[in-house]
Amino acid sequence: MAINVNDISKAHIQRPIRPLYAHTQATPVAGFLDPDTAIPAVFPGMVMIRGEGELQTLINDAANIPLGLSALYIGGDGVDEVNGTGVNACTTWVFGGPDAEFEIHSGAFVTAATWENPAEGTETLVHAVVDGANQGKLIPAGTVGQGTLSTAPVCRLLRVPSPTVIVVGGLR
Repeated sequence: MAINVNDISKAHIQRPIRPLYAHTQATPVAGFLDPDTAIPAVFPGMVMIRGEGELQTLINDAANIPLGLSALYIGGDGVDEVNGTGVNACTTWVFGGPDAEFEIHSGAFVTAATWENPAEGTETLVHAVVDGANQGKLIPAGTVGQGTLSTAPVCRLLRVPSPTVIVVGGLR
């Protein structure tokens, strides 16, 4: 998935969210970035919530219900795909069920957290950090010391291919 950039120095950047099983298992939901909510830089794969109407913003409260994973850069890596549209349009990947799978690269999840492959027959739920330097990033349930976690899980951890890559799936 190419990134539309006007600066050739950013041409090497790759999107940190990669749909693995999403054609019928997940849906890209169009909306508009909430202009009244200040947010830090957002990387694709970070957790978004639905605001009023069609507005979307980065998760910012433990009680928020996650909408899905951002599909676009909003200032992350110095790329702002939303501002470039001129209409504040943004897109969020919404899990359609347990069959949806996404590969998430560092930048969209807390790499300092302990990410371990789930043991056979178990599930590791993945939440979002709602405040601080890791706001919007994915984090395993029960992690402490990285910020406040969302009350509702976002997805489940399927596997950890490397320290900088995780694979997540929809909730059962």
